[in-house]
Amino acid sequence: MPQRNVVLAKNEVYHVYNRTIAKVPIFSTKQYLNKMLEIVEFYLYPQELRLSRLRTLPSETKRKYISHYRKRAPLVEIYSFAFMPNHYHFLLKQLGDNGIRRFISNAQNSFAKFFNLKNTRNGALFQNAFKAKRIENDEQFLHVSRYIHLNPVTSYMIEFKDLSTHPYTSFPCYVSDNSKNLIVSCQTILELIVSKEKYIEFVADQVDYQRELALIKDLIIE
Repeated sequence: MPQRNVVLAKNEVYHVYNRTIAKVPIFSTKQYLNKMLEIVEFYLYPQELRLSRLRTLPSETKRKYISHYRKRAPLVEIYSFAFMPNHYHFLLKQLGDNGIRRFISNAQNSFAKFFNLKNTRNGALFQNAFKAKRIENDEQFLHVSRYIHLNPVTSYMIEFKDLSTHPYTSFPCYVSDNSKNLIVSCQTILELIVSKEKYIEFVADQVDYQRELALIKDLIIE
């Protein structure tokens, strides 16, 4: 991937995002979403196999490999995500050297191969260089998590009342049973904000303002 100005440092938190080439819609059905979630969970960790190869293994061999890689230290720690029709957002910490670059590269390449195969398509799917902005303090950390979770509400895809069950963001992980969640680390945000209930209020409080900002942006940028 091309070089970027932001240094991706170990143990630092970043807002990472990217868009598809020509704004091709990719996260438009549950099939594509579920595939991306499977890819994200797999490539959180350093891998010896590609996901496509893992899926061809006998059941017992596959089970042993999955148990093995989940004992490894992950490349990144994810605090929130949103998959929009033609772009994505992650709020994450880099845990190992080049962790973000490796995670994003593997995830994008794996999903692109799947999407291209399904759509008889060739070539790159995502823009060349993902964007990354370093999070400088706890306040910014919380605000960016809220911004990410509100993306589908801001875009009028859903209303806020439906966000708690909307699988295209990590918000449901924060408001319901988290025991089956293998992707998102919720504890850091919940400790900062005190409770699930406080976090729901915190996110809800910004809905109208974030929609207004989006509207103004659309009006002044061609």
